[in-house]
Amino acid sequence: MVETRVEFASAGRSFAGVVCQPVLISPRPGAGVLVLHGGAGPGPHERERAERLTELGYVALVPDLFGEVFETRERGVEIITGLVSEPAVLRSRLVAALDCLRGQPSVDESRLAAIGFCFGGLAALELARSGAALRAAVSFHGGLVTRAPAEPDALSASILVCTGVADPFVTREHRQAFEDEMVRANADFELQIYAKARHGFTERGIQRSGSAYHEAADRRSWEAMQTLLAHTLA
Repeated sequence: MVETRVEFASAGRSFAGVVCQPVLISPRPGAGVLVLHGGAGPGPHERERAERLTELGYVALVPDLFGEVFETRERGVEIITGLVSEPAVLRSRLVAALDCLRGQPSVDESRLAAIGFCFGGLAALELARSGAALRAAVSFHGGLVTRAPAEPDALSASILVCTGVADPFVTREHRQAFEDEMVRANADFELQIYAKARHGFTERGIQRSGSAYHEAADRRSWEAMQTLLAHTLA
């Protein structure tokens, strides 16, 4: 994997990111995938997923959506709560990251997708709800509730949500509300629910309350993502 540091701007602020490309770069531009991080910011988990995407031939961008390293848990909760409470701010930042990916010489700007984990899963859905020019958006154990539901026929992306039935942060009521939202929006969506899986099921060694790694859910959700990307980014 070849890595290049990049920057993008949103609302007068500068944010960093890392573009990850296959070692053998195709002579033709390839499909690009945003890899959106969880509540702790971009880390080894996102980089490992980006590397796996490059092995599939995609160009991946891991953006830092926070623009800072949280010194305390309270600061992290404050920033994340603010972004979730103001979808327009979060969506603007996500669109700027997507534009950065779109502008890479090795990326075909017509073949873009976004995937995300935990907070990043919520972010991937918010980007899709914004009507951004995505072919696919995938949420792994991300929040489904939004303050700005998708408008009818506004989503260009095919949506895949992968969640655990035992996730205490994504309830049955949340899943039903999301399904209703997608139906009203006339969206192309799929909701996969994994037995016994809790929050954070793709992250090995996760040690947060209500969270646990789940090998089967991790493997099956990644396979489902690969199928969706193969169909939509071909």
